[in-house]
Amino acid sequence: MDPMPVEERNPARRGPSEAAVTAAAYCVLALFGLGFGVVGAFQHSWYLWPVPVSAVGCVAVLFGACYGAGRMMGGKLGALTPAVAWLVVTMIWLGQRPEGDLVIANDLSGYVYLYGGLVAVLAAVMLTPSARGGSWLLTQHSFGPRPAGQAPGERGAGS
Repeated sequence: MDPMPVEERNPARRGPSEAAVTAAAYCVLALFGLGFGVVGAFQHSWYLWPVPVSAVGCVAVLFGACYGAGRMMGGKLGALTPAVAWLVVTMIWLGQRPEGDLVIANDLSGYVYLYGGLVAVLAAVMLTPSARGGSWLLTQHSFGPRPAGQAPGERGAGS
């Protein structure tokens, strides 16, 4: 008799409740990104003399939230979920209304919020470790057909 439960013997097999919790976590991350996009768009233009401190703070919080979400969810998808939601809302607020009103104006605080946020999101996703571990960019991949008689994990004579 095997003392290990089925879930521990086969970690790739998930129960329905674990999958539901994971899906709910990603939904909450997306809602956070949407909410932060709305709040950040309306609150990014507070200045402390010549420095848009609110825009800088929004960029820092966005980086921390995306990076933390990626680390907590165990992969880049966790960092990408609030980032994409923030980006969708931010792109909506960039459009000019017929009256000429803008939510994110083309001034220093708007540029810091928009471009700084894009750099923060990119940095957070790139710095988050992959779910499989290791870098997708630095691992060696074999491209093309495998030589006849070679096992899938086996290297050729020239390697």
